[in-house]
This record gives sequence, C-alpha cells and structure tokens, in this order.
Amino acid sequence: MRGSLGKRLVIWGLVWVSLVTLSLPTLIVIGASFTAGEIIRFPPEGFSLRWYGELWQLDSFRAALARTFQVSLICTAVSLPVGTLAAIATVRYRIRFRNAVQVYLLLPFTIPLVVSGLSMMILFGEIRILGQLWPVGVALCIINLPFMIWSVAASVNAIDPEIENAAMNCGAPPLQTFLTVTLPAVMPGVITGGLLMFILAFNEFLVSLFLTDSRTVTLPVQIYNSIRSVITPDLAAVSVLYIAIALIAVVLLDRLVGLEIFLRSK
Repeated sequence: MRGSLGKRLVIWGLVWVSLVTLSLPTLIVIGASFTAGEIIRFPPEGFSLRWYGELWQLDSFRAALARTFQVSLICTAVSLPVGTLAAIATVRYRIRFRNAVQVYLLLPFTIPLVVSGLSMMILFGEIRILGQLWPVGVALCIINLPFMIWSVAASVNAIDPEIENAAMNCGAPPLQTFLTVTLPAVMPGVITGGLLMFILAFNEFLVSLFLTDSRTVTLPVQIYNSIRSVITPDLAAVSVLYIAIALIAVVLLDRLVGLEIFLRSK
C-alpha cells in the first residue's frame, strides 16, 4: 500500500515538474510583454499595454503579419488536396512501388531545412519566381507535407473498408463513394492536418529566410531581423501573439475533431 502510494507521489511529482518546466518560459514571456519599462525583464516594471499598442502601430509588423497569414493559407490550401489524396492512395490502394512512393513523399521530413531552403532558393531563382510570396507557401507545404500525410493516414487506417464496399454495392460510383463515404470518414485527419500545416507554416523561419526579401519578409524573419539589432519588449508581445494563435488552433481542434480523438490517432 505504501509502495503504491510512493509510486503515485513520484509520478505526480514528475508530472508537475514537467508542467512547470514547459510552462515557465511561456509565463515569463507573457509577463515581460506587459512591462512598462524599456527593456525585457522579469518580473516586469509595472503593468502596461504600451508595447502591444506600439507593436500594432508599426507598419512593418502589420505587413509582415499579413504576409505570414497569406503564406500559411497558401500552404494549407495546397496541402489539403495533395496530402489527403496521397495518404488515401498510399494506404488504401495497392499501387506499384508503394513503399518507394511513401518514402519519397516523406523525404522532405528527413532533409535538413538549410538544404531545403537553399535548394528551393536556387530552383525558384532559375525559374524566376523568387521574390514572390506564393512560392514561399508552396515551399512550406513541401517541407511539412509529411505531417499532413501522417494525420490523414491515421484516419484512413481507422476506416472499415466494408463501408466503402457497401456503398459501391448499392450502385454508388467511385467519385460519389469518395465524396460521401471516404472523405467524411477521414475528415478528422484532414482537419487536424490542415491546422498543423497552418501553424507550422506560420512559425517557419529557416526556409522563409532563404526565400524572402525586404518586400516579402514574413513575421518570423522580421523578428529575427529585429533581434539582430536590439531586443525590446515588443518582441515579447509578438511572442504572445504566437501563443494566442497556438491556443486558438488547439481550441478549434477540440471543437472540430476532439482532442481525445486526435491523441488517440497519434
């Protein structure tokens, strides 16, 4: 009895230590963003929303934020059909060289981001699309596509094939079966993958650094450029913005899919 109680205390102790370790940097950044002083410090010097106001008044910040949203939407829009169809095809159908195709689709995940960014910069420069915004979204889709495929593949593996067979036996053509049976069944994986792709594209820095310039700079690159000169509390306010977007994504995931289903699929 005492041994069991001791194990539970140790487990809960480790859980709380992990929670505090993971949460402490976030709490420090949030607290520092509300400082009334001129530098980032914790505990903050007073309480003020000054830096949020000054941040929103910066034209460069608003423009970089808008470009980041645009890039993330392009990345998500491209990944939804590509990742969904690739996952269904490689998991459900017996195609030739399926293992080789699966490895090829997951290849961007194994290549260092520096190599991916440099190679895409050279490629986009050769075909004269470097300096535009939409290629950045496509590039971020390419490097993060394995997450979309994994998410949808988990839902595909959970489908009973007999459901699709029953629909076809009732006279439904393949396209109708896909739209009315297969796609709704894998929708939790599609929604999960889409949210992941949006967040990953919103946060991506290294590849964006290779593919953007002063006219197309995204928010992560803008933050990096600011840190190189001076670190002010408005950067903490930007960090809080990232935290808020991540929380919104988690809430949407819980409302649309359910965190229990998401964690079970992982």
